[in-house]
Amino acid sequence: MKDQKELLTGPVSVSSKGVGYLALSEDRNRDRDEDIEIENANLLAALNGDEVEVSLLPRVEGERQKGEVVRLIRRARESFVGVVEVNGGIFVVPDDRRVYRDFIVKPENSMGAKTGDKVHVKLLPWTDPKKNPEATVVQIIGRKGEHNTEMEAIVIESGFENAFSKEVLDEAEEVATRERARMEEETKLRADLRDITTFTIDPFDAKDFDDAISVKKLTTEEIKAAGLKASEPYYEIGVHIADVSHYVRPGGPLDAEARKRGLSVYLVDRTIPMLPEVLSNDLCSLNPHVDRLAFSAIFTMNERGEISKRWFGKSTINSNRRFTYEDAQEVLDKKAGDYAEELLLLNKIAYELRKVKFAEGAIDFETTEIKFKLDEKGKPIAVYKKERFDTHKLVEDYMLLANREVAEFIHKSHKDKKGSSLYRIHDLPDPQKISDLSTFLRALGFDLKNKDGKTTSKDINDLLKRADNSPQEDLIKTATIRSMSKAIYSTKNIGHFGLAFKFYTHFTSPIRRYPDLIVHRVLQQELKGTPVDTDEFARLERIAADSSAREVNAAEAERASIKYKQVEYMADRIGKTFDGKISGVAEFGIFVEDIETGCEGMVRLRDLPNDFYTLDKKNFAIVGERTKRRYSLGDKVKFKVVSADLEKRALDYTFVQ
Repeated sequence: MKDQKELLTGPVSVSSKGVGYLALSEDRNRDRDEDIEIENANLLAALNGDEVEVSLLPRVEGERQKGEVVRLIRRARESFVGVVEVNGGIFVVPDDRRVYRDFIVKPENSMGAKTGDKVHVKLLPWTDPKKNPEATVVQIIGRKGEHNTEMEAIVIESGFENAFSKEVLDEAEEVATRERARMEEETKLRADLRDITTFTIDPFDAKDFDDAISVKKLTTEEIKAAGLKASEPYYEIGVHIADVSHYVRPGGPLDAEARKRGLSVYLVDRTIPMLPEVLSNDLCSLNPHVDRLAFSAIFTMNERGEISKRWFGKSTINSNRRFTYEDAQEVLDKKAGDYAEELLLLNKIAYELRKVKFAEGAIDFETTEIKFKLDEKGKPIAVYKKERFDTHKLVEDYMLLANREVAEFIHKSHKDKKGSSLYRIHDLPDPQKISDLSTFLRALGFDLKNKDGKTTSKDINDLLKRADNSPQEDLIKTATIRSMSKAIYSTKNIGHFGLAFKFYTHFTSPIRRYPDLIVHRVLQQELKGTPVDTDEFARLERIAADSSAREVNAAEAERASIKYKQVEYMADRIGKTFDGKISGVAEFGIFVEDIETGCEGMVRLRDLPNDFYTLDKKNFAIVGERTKRRYSLGDKVKFKVVSADLEKRALDYTFVQ
């Protein structure tokens, strides 16, 4: 019998080579400084993500600590996507390369699938690692390589569902019919804000509108009535959010489905919504020129963005105009057009809010969004990086304001009552990662203020400002981002390091995020004086953990769809030369990103001529042993496309001297 002290538990990560590693992020395992390596023969039929119990093997000097799985505690998943191969039997080759065995499918469990079909399979009980796992086909998605097949496969592989059940659709239709009939009655119970100038600003291809912004200039009498001095103008700036909580009530099929999905998923050509279309694109969506129920956050403020009063409550609004980001930006640029006065004022105040945010230490990490132009068959004919306008920042600043103020209100309301809620938190960076980053930066001539690996968001932002427009800017930004913790949902408010906010939550997107719907319910109970019962704490903790995990799954699906289309795009450009930058380095190769399209591929170390190259991990570089030639993160390079593998979603590049 194994000594219990030798046993460790946790999720196992499996590489594409079929080697497992026990993740040691749990507190109980933190006395060890490296992951435990588990050879394929010792995995005991465990797959990537499965929770396992591992026994340590005798340590060999100079080698990584190894172990063997002695018990499979829980499967992370039982649903997979793969391609059928009929060859003396029916096999399914998994799309996920971390699944190191092909599935065997008996004819009676195949649904008649043929070679080249992409299928959705369910894993049958598998405990014998000497045999391949068996599975049953639950859906034939389509022929591999076809656009719709590949996009649907990504959705399924990530653990999401395209269609809603009849039960969920029926409840959505029933709710929509009932609530349309009683709209006038419901409006009488709310603040009527339909006469206030209100509009939405969203992407040109958006189908659901979570948020709207309103502007009202206060009269002298209203300023005095609010106890303010009339020596300067004051405004009521409203952030109005679709009141999804009015339609999706706890306990029904709709709520259960939204809870399970967690959020909407956005692929290159489609959205997998959290809620049925009758709600997400219609009744809940803040469409123009129709009455809509909202949950509003209204701030009385001056032109410097200083808040003198805030109000939260249920309302009815009627949006005057649906702007795209481009439409609104044109108005700002020309200082003329629909609602020019309101947009210019909002932009002016947003600039002040932004200035304060960065002065208090918010980290300015600009992100790039990749977009595609597809032909009628879904083939990418153009790839481009989406331009970020002032109007993007304007909307973002008001949403941040509402999220922060709602979080603070709930937290302070709970202070004495010990109520529960969900917060969006971002933990301090790991001190060791910051120490390593600091050492790396000093080699580049930059200094990150820290003490024993502890730093502030303001110090990091100061570093990024100093790096602006320097040759090392991309390198420093990438290295810094990789040193940060991940933002997650939690019932415990520890603040948001990256935004430098003491209080932060997600309130502004309940059509597409379940945590926002929960926050709406919590806020409404606080306003009614009936806060969430402390017994709800455990349930909210589960929602926080599940929502954080679903967010990761959705991000993986989005990246997979982008990567597939990038590989498909570059497949027609093999042999062509492009300008790129080094976006990553590893023991086996150098990742290179095309500057114009963001298409990332790999230059393998074995293909670099005239030297033997190794990874300098601390300095994010690949170095030649003889020539000392360096390939560093962020370096500008020229590369040629060598090959494109759609099944692996991989591009191979080579450097052009």
